[in-house]
Amino acid sequence: MEVFRISSAKYAKTLSTSGAANRWNKFGQHVIYCSSSRSLASIELVVHRASIQPLGKYKVMVLHLPDSPKHYEEFQIKQLPKNWRSLGAYADLQKLGSKWYEEKKSLILKIPSVVVPQEYNYIINTSHKDFKPKIKLVTTEPYFWDTRLF
Repeated sequence: MEVFRISSAKYAKTLSTSGAANRWNKFGQHVIYCSSSRSLASIELVVHRASIQPLGKYKVMVLHLPDSPKHYEEFQIKQLPKNWRSLGAYADLQKLGSKWYEEKKSLILKIPSVVVPQEYNYIINTSHKDFKPKIKLVTTEPYFWDTRLF
């Protein structure tokens, strides 16, 4: 399976993380967030940056994930708090994601996108034993902002 991550060009050459806290992980938990499509990755980038920054240099990272279901855990919407899409649920989602990260039962967490709940994001646990042998950066592609978005 291929997934997509849009990153600043200077960080797009390797599979690395800052360990910053986010919706599904706490500070110090090194995970990589990816999306099921380039378009979802674009929308996620806009939401997380709170704006479009056309002067920044970005790359699309194409990652290969293993196909075997044993590498995945999935959170379905019915398993999440009713307000899961709101900022008010942030702490609850961090707890869920943090527990997944610490247990290391699976390499990848499949979650519905908050922005487009019918589509999925994937979180990769870089501390999982299968990270290096199973996750591959296939290529990086140029990324550009369509000027009609401004």
